[in-house]
Amino acid sequence: MKINSCPNCNSEQYVKSGIVNERQRYKCKECGYFFTVNKIGKRIDDYYVNKSLQLYLEGLTYREIERILGVSHVSIMNWVKKYNIKRPYNANYHPTYKILNAKELADYFSSAENIKGAGVIVTELGDKFMLIKWERFKD
Repeated sequence: MKINSCPNCNSEQYVKSGIVNERQRYKCKECGYFFTVNKIGKRIDDYYVNKSLQLYLEGLTYREIERILGVSHVSIMNWVKKYNIKRPYNANYHPTYKILNAKELADYFSSAENIKGAGVIVTELGDKFMLIKWERFKD
């Protein structure tokens, strides 16, 4: 297999660096990453990466995001680390979420009781919608 660039940073600046398991090993001059061949793995659609990071910023845990999107919590942790995402911390509020279809969402917003006293965000999840609501902790 022909090596065109570093699989970590896409730099074309790399040098040979020994042999591992009878395969040529390379080292990237830009980022110092060692590799043998271009990574051929399951690539996750950018939609799921963006949605995972968005839900993380909204306050959901890695495991909650995993259950909702079907993406490994380890992948989500790696994306948070890779893109240096910092979640703002506020102990006075906590998010709750619901997965609703279009009709259920319309019914939810038709009741004023559901939307007073809290912030709400709605995000698309395929053919359904996720409603995230921040509520104050009750003392």
